[in-house]
Amino acid sequence: MKTPDPISHQAFSTSFLLFAQYGGKAIIPVEDVCRDYFNHLTPDKFLRKVGTGEIALPVVRAETSQKCQKGVYLQDLADYLDRRREAALREFRQLHR
Repeated sequence: MKTPDPISHQAFSTSFLLFAQYGGKAIIPVEDVCRDYFNHLTPDKFLRKVGTGEIALPVVRAETSQKCQKGVYLQDLADYLDRRREAALREFRQLHR
């Protein structure tokens, strides 16, 4: 029997893990996303990078006001993290052939 590749094996989905991490919230406040995944950026710098397309992650506004709470939909964050993981795995496999 072939042993599964530990790098490609994923026991839990990213969205499931994020759901647990953020207590079931559908929208995660930008401040929390920055703290946990972009701690090298302030929320303002994060929003600027999202606005210029440097970070390909949609930001949700509670309403049309510029001052309203901004957040990231849980599944969008999960998809983003999965894409970053896939890129890292491609790089890893190229280096370790």
